[in-house]
Amino acid sequence: MSKKPRGLNSAKKLKKRRKRSRKLDPRWVRKAYKLKAKADPLGGVHQGRAIVLEKVEKEAKQPNSAMRKCVRVQLIKNGKQITAFVPGDGAIKLVDEHDEVLIECIGGTKGRSKGDIPAVRWQVIKVNDQSLDALLGGKIEKARR
Repeated sequence: MSKKPRGLNSAKKLKKRRKRSRKLDPRWVRKAYKLKAKADPLGGVHQGRAIVLEKVEKEAKQPNSAMRKCVRVQLIKNGKQITAFVPGDGAIKLVDEHDEVLIECIGGTKGRSKGDIPAVRWQVIKVNDQSLDALLGGKIEKARR
């Protein structure tokens, strides 16, 4: 069993040991090498604009049985395609193909999907620069484009 060096001139060796053992911590590795930003289609930012390509329905995971309304979108900044959830009762009717939407991360643990929607990590918050909540509440009408 190796012990930590102790004594007057052991600081250099202790620093070296600490540096080596940091690489065993997955959280440190993810942060140090910026792996989240590299894997993230949004590139580490919180929100992004996208164009709706098609409406899709995702089946909820067990034990729930529902068809969750989602849209397949293409990001404007880098052209990557992702699937985004459309929250709210009847909200999918307010989103049409070729609309410009603003998407944000749903906020599941460690950036993963939230709830019972498999492989969906983003949600729609604005349609054609109008809040989805305001459109659903009837406060504003959808703008013509």
